[in-house]
Amino acid sequence: QPAAGSTVRQEVKLQQGISTEKAREIIKAIKDSKKKVQASINGDFIRVSGKDRDSLQEVIALLRGHDFGIDMQFTNYRSN
Repeated sequence: QPAAGSTVRQEVKLQQGISTEKAREIIKAIKDSKKKVQASINGDFIRVSGKDRDSLQEVIALLRGHDFGIDMQFTNYRSN
């Protein structure tokens, strides 16, 4: 327990984007799932595209159920 008035500090390292090694691991999991989607590394994020929303949601569920050791965020972009 810290003394009264003292400050406790903790260093936290944050990473924005996905390392190339993790990106390859994620893309391999997507390809191994045999879903009808295309996945590509796009800078420091992964773009997954497919013809229907259901297959994309299945990929999101697949990735959430797999522990890659990183926090992931999913963003929907829609092109008509």
